[in-house]
Parts: sequence; C-alpha cells; structure tokens
Amino acid sequence: MEDKNHNSTSAAVISEPDIQILTSGGLRIPAHSSILAMVSPVLENIIESRAKRVIPILGVPCDAVSAFVEYLYNSRCTEEQMEKYGIQLLVLSHVYLVPRLKQRCSRGVSERLTVENVVDVLQLARLCDAPDLYLKCLKQVATRFKSVEQTEGWNFMQDHDPWLQLQILRFINEAESRKKRMRRHKKEQSLYLQLSDGIECLEHICREGCTTVRPCNVEPAKRPSPCHKHNTCEGVQMLIKHFALCKRRANGFGCSRCKRMWQLLRLHSSVCDHPDSCRVPLCRQFKLKAQHHELGDDAKWKLLEKKVSSAKAMSSLSLPKRKREEELRDAVGSTAQALKTFRLC
Repeated sequence: MEDKNHNSTSAAVISEPDIQILTSGGLRIPAHSSILAMVSPVLENIIESRAKRVIPILGVPCDAVSAFVEYLYNSRCTEEQMEKYGIQLLVLSHVYLVPRLKQRCSRGVSERLTVENVVDVLQLARLCDAPDLYLKCLKQVATRFKSVEQTEGWNFMQDHDPWLQLQILRFINEAESRKKRMRRHKKEQSLYLQLSDGIECLEHICREGCTTVRPCNVEPAKRPSPCHKHNTCEGVQMLIKHFALCKRRANGFGCSRCKRMWQLLRLHSSVCDHPDSCRVPLCRQFKLKAQHHELGDDAKWKLLEKKVSSAKAMSSLSLPKRKREEELRDAVGSTAQALKTFRLC
C-alpha cells in the first residue's frame, strides 16, 4: 500500500512542469524540461547550462511560441497555425533544430507564397537553410517576375541584398536557356519523328501500296484505303511518282526532289533491321555499300541515323503492345523478294 502511494506521489511530482518559457509579450509558458530536451538538442543544451529555470524565446509573437511548444509536445501543427505563424515556426524550428517541424513549415509556407511575400520568404529560406522552399521561391519569382519586380520586397532587396538579386537574375537566365534548349530539342525530335514516319510510310507503300502508288504484284482491286498517316504517306507517294518520271534524273542530273527521295531510301536502309526480306528498293544495296565504306558517310549523317533510329524506337514504344507485336510479325515474317520498281495508278 505504501509502495502504491509512493508511486502515485512520484508520478505527480514528475508530471509537474519544472521550467518556464518566456515570450516577448511577457507570457510564461510552463513546460517539462525532459520533453523539451528530448525533442530539441538546442533546448537540451540551454536547460543544462542554465541555473534559472526560465528559457527566453523572444522576437516572435507569443502565440507563435505557444504553437511551437505545442508541437514539441504532440508533434502536430494545424492548418490554422500554419496559416498564421508558418514563417515564425520555420524560424523557430531552424534555430532549435526540430527537423520534422522545419519540413512541415517549408511545405506549408511554399503552398502560401504570393507575389507580395515571395522575396521575403526567399531571403528567409536562405537564412534558414531550406533548399526546397528556396527553389520554390526562385521558380515563383521567375514565373511572375514582372509583378514581383514592383513589390516593396524586391525594392528592399535591391538596396540591401544585391548578391541575392544577382542569384535570382542568374536563375531566371538559366531557366530561359533551359526553355530554349527544350524547345529546340522538341523541334528536332519532331523533325526526326517526321523522318521516321516517312520511312514507315515508304515501307508501307512498298509492302502493300497506298492510294496512288503500289508494288507491281498488288492488283488494283486490292488497293487499300488511305492509311492512318495519310498526309505523310501522300507526300512520300508524290516523291516516288516524281522520282519515277523525272526527266532530269533520267538524263543523269536529278533535282532537289529526286535528291530527297534518294536520301529517304538511303536513310531507310541505314535504320532497316531486315534488309534481306525488305521490299523497299535499294535497301540491301545501300547496306552492302555502307559495309564496304563506299558511301563515304560523314559524322553528321551517322548522327542523323542515330537520331532517326531513336525516334523510331520511341514511336514504337508508344504504340499499344498488340500493335507492336503485329508490326513485328509483319516485318519479320515477310519472305517476298525486294521490290525494285513501282507501278503508278
């Protein structure tokens, strides 16, 4: 019975707050030193070094300190507290080394950025070593630079922190450079994909024919309807018809359109994986010449081959699995001889 009373007395003694936190408004918040020391190593050092059982946390509103202490006890921060004291809690979590609260505040403050406060938050994120929040602020400034440039925060930064202004301008310049590179890359990829589509249409025309051009062994009655890449296919058919009828080519000179057709045939050969069964004219001949180094390929042409092959592979991967399997069976299963002439409809 005595042991039970003794334990109850000990629990009561332990549950009593043994330290006070003093705020700027003079408010004293009772707390337990063991809990504060367990959550924050900075507070632990302060508690061990102070004879007086009072810890001042000044420079922020009393309610923000209360929300901070509440988090130290229950590891929770409400949306209302984040809305009112997110910035102050970020500072406190950084100063007193409370990483989970710091992450929560970085995320919460980043969700509440505005044109008016983004520069101030950017400076604070740098001081508090919050890289995610810092990057989010930089992106916000870059996106809405014209509006941010008119704010008081920007004017104050210009006068007192020119180094940060330089960092922002560098980031904006790099972001614009990345956008230009991305646009250029997309434009190039679009060109390579068009060439890949042209090769695919060439193979399709030579295999079963399309609206106006077909192989010799395909009967007119069996001529297929326009394919799903009709625009590209129609352009290739026009090239083929011109190539077959061009008088300049017959005289040994050729023209720019004949040259494009010749290049398309050669490009097809360079990316073709089945030259022995391929129906595209001159495919195998180009392959053999390339193997014997008779074509004199330069670095630019080889790079073009790689880019078109990559575009073709990416286009193939974007197709449904069943469609890819059907195309693979059609390409590998074909045993017909290579076609060397075209019939015009």
